[in-house]
Amino acid sequence: MNTVVLSEQFSLVNSWINELRNVDIQHDRMRFRRNMERIGEIAAFEISKSLEQKDIEIQTPLDKIRVKEIAVQPVITTILRAGVPLFEGILNYFDKADCGFVAAYRKHDANDYFSIKQDYLTCPDIEGRPLIVGDPMLATGASLIEAIKDLLTHGKPSQLHIVAAIASKQGVETIENAYPEARIWVGAIDERLTSKGYITPGLGDAGDLSYGEKLQR
Repeated sequence: MNTVVLSEQFSLVNSWINELRNVDIQHDRMRFRRNMERIGEIAAFEISKSLEQKDIEIQTPLDKIRVKEIAVQPVITTILRAGVPLFEGILNYFDKADCGFVAAYRKHDANDYFSIKQDYLTCPDIEGRPLIVGDPMLATGASLIEAIKDLLTHGKPSQLHIVAAIASKQGVETIENAYPEARIWVGAIDERLTSKGYITPGLGDAGDLSYGEKLQR
């Protein structure tokens, strides 16, 4: 199975997602960011189980010992700005990883239809390395597909992992069809999108809840 729902395996993830959704708790930005970060940490722990290892020798105060180590450090990327707390959680566990960033947003027209605008991308060489992409809300999947397409111009990764706190069923199916090799790690999956492409019941705007409301453009 290429999609793993973390809340089905970890009861704590349910508690964190409940707080992310709850309008009576969402006003606490620090708590919101920390819960996103925690989901990233759990996902990173699970991803680590699939990474290739190598044998190394280290010196302890008493003797030498042969131990296991991650063979190739991953590249962790996220979509600014909403993805930063989730990204930080992943980076907490893969603290030796290289990182990349994508700036993308929904550009709405007068009828409130949107297209994806991508302004900026920076990324190290990902050739032969595990690539982890964090996006807190996987709604239609359109922005994530655009981001991954551009990231893959920096090399072919050995593995592709996508981490989201909440996804729509449609968004998961879209990513699975576009990138069947990807492993998706998601806190919870909601059944529906609104007519404007927002996850429902969802949790609202993850970027605004983390950092405050933004000016629309």
